[in-house]
Amino acid sequence: MIIQALAFYMFALIAIASGVMVVSAKNPVHSVLFLILAFFNAAGLFVLLGAEFLAMILVVVYVGAVAVLFMFVVMMLDINFVELRQGFLKYLPLGSVIGLVLLVELVVVVGGWHMAPDVAEAIASPIPDTTSNTHALGAIIYTDYIFPFQAAGIVLLIAMIGAIVLTHRKRPGVKKQRIADQLARKPEDTLEIRKIESGRGI
Repeated sequence: MIIQALAFYMFALIAIASGVMVVSAKNPVHSVLFLILAFFNAAGLFVLLGAEFLAMILVVVYVGAVAVLFMFVVMMLDINFVELRQGFLKYLPLGSVIGLVLLVELVVVVGGWHMAPDVAEAIASPIPDTTSNTHALGAIIYTDYIFPFQAAGIVLLIAMIGAIVLTHRKRPGVKKQRIADQLARKPEDTLEIRKIESGRGI
């Protein structure tokens, strides 16, 4: 029991410190690396809770795909972060309002845990031995939480499309393939037929 408590505090403290460094690091690449560290520690917390499937999904999907995608997007966009930081104070009121809304939502969620009478019983109810962790999670997601699950998928899809649009924006000095121009090209615009005399080169 003591070892589990020590492991919990170790994973939790490192995860909190990594989350703080994600938003406070000046270098965006360092932020992504701290995000990967936070994912690993969150996976450790899932293992302590007995949710091994969630821990593996967090490592394989988020660390192996999402965090790497963030890294490539940050490196490919070539954003001038110095220029972005200059307009920080201009967006501070809007950011404060959004942060306040998120804080109110967290308070409502935490209050719902205490006010709902069946939450404690649902948490305390053991998982049957005949049901695996993956089967129990799938049964809950695709029955009780199907709409939030699909909404999360739509949000991730929109984020992926936004990353692609930002990556393929027009930049000076960068040549890109234009399929429409290639298909609309006529042979006489690109080909030239020359009559070469015998014994002479081009």
